Amino acid sequence: MREDYFYTEGLTVGYQGVPLIREIAFQLKKGEILTLIGPNGAGKTTILKSLIRQLKPLAGVIVLEGQKTGEMSGRDFARKLSVVLTERVRPEMMTCKEVVATGRYPYTGKFGVLSKEDWKIVDEAVRLVHIEDLAERDFTKTSDGQKQRVMLARALCQQPDILVLDEPTSFLDIRYKLEFLSIIQEMARNDRLTVILSLHELDLAERISDKVLCVRGDRIDRFGTPEEIFCGDYISELYGMTAGHYDAGTGELELQPVSGAPKVFVIAGGGRGKAVFRRLQRQGMPFATGILWENDLDYPSAKALAVQTVAVRTYSAVDAEHIEKAKELIDSCETVLTVFDRTEWTKLPEGLKEILAYAEEKGKLTE
Repeated sequence: MREDYFYTEGLTVGYQGVPLIREIAFQLKKGEILTLIGPNGAGKTTILKSLIRQLKPLAGVIVLEGQKTGEMSGRDFARKLSVVLTERVRPEMMTCKEVVATGRYPYTGKFGVLSKEDWKIVDEAVRLVHIEDLAERDFTKTSDGQKQRVMLARALCQQPDILVLDEPTSFLDIRYKLEFLSIIQEMARNDRLTVILSLHELDLAERISDKVLCVRGDRIDRFGTPEEIFCGDYISELYGMTAGHYDAGTGELELQPVSGAPKVFVIAGGGRGKAVFRRLQRQGMPFATGILWENDLDYPSAKALAVQTVAVRTYSAVDAEHIEKAKELIDSCETVLTVFDRTEWTKLPEGLKEILAYAEEKGKLTE
């Protein structure tokens, strides 16, 4: 007997009988978070709509706690699974708290009257998502980001075992993105809430997910842990990136480097050079940099943005060849920038001290 709490087998989804994505297979244990990633239009929302029975699967099965979801009653399904989609909900003449309260309807009788216990659960959901100040406001008069938080409270009000969210952070600023996902992660960890969501923010997907499902064309390209997905050049391949650079190690994106012979040489390190590299790129100024170890925090940005980088392999020593190459680039550049204050020079590796002294001797050093 399978131990998976939620899984799909041979699932094919699409519209009007036309398959869009075939043979979707994934497995989740209770309390795990699954994130769907992939290019726009790849079919992430179609998969989510099929999981929540808004679209009928064209083939295969979806199983929740040993039962096929297609065989569950609507009320039982609503008690097990709650949804937050990007589609705009526009209730008439309802406060935010009243919208949240509709999440209790699967538990009420045919008249939809909420008990004192139901209202306690509503209040707890409002508090959990930090929307107390919105509770009595007209839902239609709130911002998109506020609406998204209200809809999360409504979903949590259902006390579901599974929460499905389609691009839940799209309308949130950075503070509420982190708050929103922190609430979800805490509930998955403490209450064993199983979460399935789609995200465009790859850095957030890497951090919150237990499993990642990669949607590409008419198939699922990969399914695995973040460590298995966010590695090498895979993300660039998945999204078909032709401009700029994505670094799997840091999750950072960089724009296209400026081409041409370098005019500026940057002596940096310890993550302090990134801002300089990006400023030069914005200014359309081609530059070179070094000497950097490949495990330095500045190295990924340097590799993406610099015309040339004098790099040293991790745990290796700077040798005469590295120093000579850096001096040649200093000679060919108009100016040399450094992120290091003079008071720090004595603490730097010998190779960096030597090229700093050389740049100063040549009259090119600008601090």
